[in-house]
Amino acid sequence: MSAALLSKISPADAASFTIADLAREFDVTARTIRFYESEGLLSPEREGQNRIYSKRDRARLGWILRGKRVGFSLAEIRELLDIYKSGGPAKQRVALVGKCRERVDALKRQRMDIDDTIADLQAFLHAVEEMPDLKEKAANA
Repeated sequence: MSAALLSKISPADAASFTIADLAREFDVTARTIRFYESEGLLSPEREGQNRIYSKRDRARLGWILRGKRVGFSLAEIRELLDIYKSGGPAKQRVALVGKCRERVDALKRQRMDIDDTIADLQAFLHAVEEMPDLKEKAANA
């Protein structure tokens, strides 16, 4: 195959991938990929000491990384990946929508808690700054 033709094939079009290919594409370390493999989330073929990842492994790695980025635990990610295997994409989509809604609700609650904490701290700070002995020291400094 000519170099010009090879350059037009995107990494996603390849039939298999090395650990270096995936690490480069997803901007993660090989150690990260091996960790997901040790957790049973990826299952590459072996050619001697080399790991050969399939399109399925590549897609799963994308799911794993996206799930981690939005705050899902590895257990939740595993559950969603397993749903695809047992129930197909439609069942997985329904489960994913539910998990995403739960995550959004949890983040909204966290944001409210943070806003409340900031308000409490600001009120406390104001009270401390208004203490008479601090006002006098600040004026004399």
